Amino acid sequence: MTAREILRLIMVYTGAALLLVWSAGPFLWQFSTSLQLDKALTDPVPSFWPSPVTLEHYANVFFVKKFQLYVLNSVIVAGLTALFCLAIGALAAFSLSRLEIKGRFGILGVVLSVSMFPQIAIVGPLYLTASNYGFLDTYSGLVIVYLALGLPLVTWVLFGYFDTLPREIDEAARMDGVGVIGLFLRIILPMSLPGLVTTGLLAFIAAWNEFMFALAFTSTIEHQTIPVGIANFTNLYYVPWGDVAAASVVVTVPLIALVLFFQRHIIEGLTQGAVKE
Repeated sequence: MTAREILRLIMVYTGAALLLVWSAGPFLWQFSTSLQLDKALTDPVPSFWPSPVTLEHYANVFFVKKFQLYVLNSVIVAGLTALFCLAIGALAAFSLSRLEIKGRFGILGVVLSVSMFPQIAIVGPLYLTASNYGFLDTYSGLVIVYLALGLPLVTWVLFGYFDTLPREIDEAARMDGVGVIGLFLRIILPMSLPGLVTTGLLAFIAAWNEFMFALAFTSTIEHQTIPVGIANFTNLYYVPWGDVAAASVVVTVPLIALVLFFQRHIIEGLTQGAVKE
């Protein structure tokens, strides 16, 4: 191995280590904070290593603040959002990619423009609409709003992925007597599993982390999601940083597990959808 190759390896591994520290550092600090006593968190000199280790904050989160109810609400809302985004977005992307539709890029532009409105500009009108139709403090109200926000991204990503699939597949399917619906359900969707996993996770994570609409549209613990639940931990004169850190760890670990479990599909979906064959 030459000196140049050794230097290249050192630079690659150094960059990877720095990226790992940059990405994992905040989570590790939160995890350390969640294991420390309250008095240690107020010390002038913070300590990364908890001494002694305590699980008091996790007990407060689950047994005092009933955080599991917020988690359940987020699972329901984010899961339904991802499911509906995939069902509707996949149909829209398939139609625009595989069927002869005039002005499809104009339609895609209109779809994308929906997601360009800042949330603060539309939360008021949406609140009034949800109030008129009885959608306040319901799962339905949040899912409908998140569906509208997530569909443009899902449609665009799946459109790029479907567009990479060879057109010969469509011709072969038609020769075998397969209709449009059969082509979509039996051929395109199974071949597009990486893209579906990627977009589904993106929609799920976006709904999982969304705060503004969840705060505006819900008012009780029966329907409030995780970000609102964590915000409810604080009061006028005191912020329980240990409890907030414990809750942050609890809600971050499932996302990390999902990404690690589907990482092969995510990488394949992002890379293949970015290249036109």
